[in-house]
Amino acid sequence: MEEISELVRRNAGEFIALRHDLHRHPELAFHEHRTSGIVADLLARWGYAVERNIGGTGVVGQLRRGNGPRSIGLRADMDALPIAEETGLPYASVNAGVMHACGHDGHTTMLLAAAKAIAERSRFEGTVNLIFQPAEEYGQPDSGAARMIAEGVFDKYPCDAIFGMHNMPGLPQGQLNFRDGAMMAASDNVIITIEGRGGHGAAPHKAADPVVATAAIVMALQTIVARNVDPLEMGVITVGVMQAGTADNVIPQTARLELTVRSFSAAVRDLLQERITALVKAQAASFGVEARVDYRRGYPALVNTAAETAFARRVGREVAGETAGHAGIVEQTTPLTASEDFAFMLEQRPGSYIFIGNAGADATKDFALHSDRFDFNDANIVPGAVYWTALVEKYLEAASPA
Repeated sequence: MEEISELVRRNAGEFIALRHDLHRHPELAFHEHRTSGIVADLLARWGYAVERNIGGTGVVGQLRRGNGPRSIGLRADMDALPIAEETGLPYASVNAGVMHACGHDGHTTMLLAAAKAIAERSRFEGTVNLIFQPAEEYGQPDSGAARMIAEGVFDKYPCDAIFGMHNMPGLPQGQLNFRDGAMMAASDNVIITIEGRGGHGAAPHKAADPVVATAAIVMALQTIVARNVDPLEMGVITVGVMQAGTADNVIPQTARLELTVRSFSAAVRDLLQERITALVKAQAASFGVEARVDYRRGYPALVNTAAETAFARRVGREVAGETAGHAGIVEQTTPLTASEDFAFMLEQRPGSYIFIGNAGADATKDFALHSDRFDFNDANIVPGAVYWTALVEKYLEAASPA
């Protein structure tokens, strides 16, 4: 590990500058043209076979050494968010209303730093596939991961296992967090339209009021998890949008709700869809109005496979014990009810998703993901790249130096 660390540290300044450049020029989902161009050019310079524009603006770099039969995939996301940056940093976004508020600039940089080290060392037998994915923040089922899969990324670039990493504010910088099984939630969106019969507010008996029905539906929705989901399972139903009416003396014709629904298991996900749909329609009917339920499934639950997570954890122990910049590991971290489209890749291949702590020494600057003041911690570039390099070499049985 010390040799890997020395090599990566030698180039640390180059990659910190690169991360700042990516941060200064953020790009939204499926518009990562500049970013993907930089990624592709660097990979080609280091000897990777490169494919551009897979899944939109995605890039894959492949490196083969020897006749080893195994292959490994590492994935980093590249897109930014539609948020106006308020960090005041000298390398703050120059693209108005767009910023790297989730650290994807750092994820891309960590994997590029690893790519260079992997190529320079070439101490493995097999195939490395580095997947730089667009549009993780897209929030729709045809996100960057889904489109890359649909365009045959795993057919063209077979992976015996696939791994991803995300920074995590609130955790000590460099700390690696692992979890077997469900690590992040499925995310579904529901749009409910309540159709009544409008009228004068002074004569409600002549109308069919969708507002009262909508209020009852909101309250009834809160009973689904409490009274239908096993207490040992997880489910979340949140009403984020409630819209109706334009005047205080008019009963409107329609009302609208928008929900986010989260779950870890497929059974609970199905149950929530069934109960939400049935409850909304029945509750609406009880008030003499009609309900339309547009239930849209988004990202599935992110589920880490046991064997691959155990392997990733073993490598984490070695790296954390021997490489400066790591703050140890957490062997079974708490799952999150947030969602991540790497879940689509884990539906196709075994693998594991890892958190790396992002908190710096100054807790007052440890802003949450998607905050307009968030910034990736540059101190993670070296340990993150060292970890990726070690993971590849150990998975592909690193050869002894010549």
